[in-house]
Amino acid sequence: MKQIITKFFLFLFLFATVNCGYKVINESERNKFSIQEIKTSGDKRINFKIKNNLLNFSKKKSQNILLIDLNTEKIKNIKEKNIKNEITKYEISLNVDVEFNLINNDENYTLNISNTGSYLVVDSYSTTLNNEKKLIDDLIENISEKILKKISLKLNDI
Repeated sequence: MKQIITKFFLFLFLFATVNCGYKVINESERNKFSIQEIKTSGDKRINFKIKNNLLNFSKKKSQNILLIDLNTEKIKNIKEKNIKNEITKYEISLNVDVEFNLINNDENYTLNISNTGSYLVVDSYSTTLNNEKKLIDDLIENISEKILKKISLKLNDI
């Protein structure tokens, strides 16, 4: 009899702690905004890719209408040199200043997002350029995701 009561309370305790009320955010419901216009300044290639990534997640029929202003800056520095004073690694830093205006509330918000990465210099110049392009594309994807998350968080706070 004592074993049955112990198992019952153990089961009850386990059942009570498993249902904690935590809810996973649904990614499709997270982006509840529509982008009316995106103004860009800075590096055109980076702006174009960020703009396309943001527009892919924009909902056409939404009450939250945004005006976005992107200002991008790409900084390329030498990271490493070898004994012969030849460059072996470059470091690229992307800085994006995002201003977005929620038309319904007429409120302005600013975000500053930066990301840094490095790539190797290879004997073949075309391979080195491909390494740079791949790194920049990865940095752009990462920055676009950060922008979307921060915009969604700001809109959820309102």
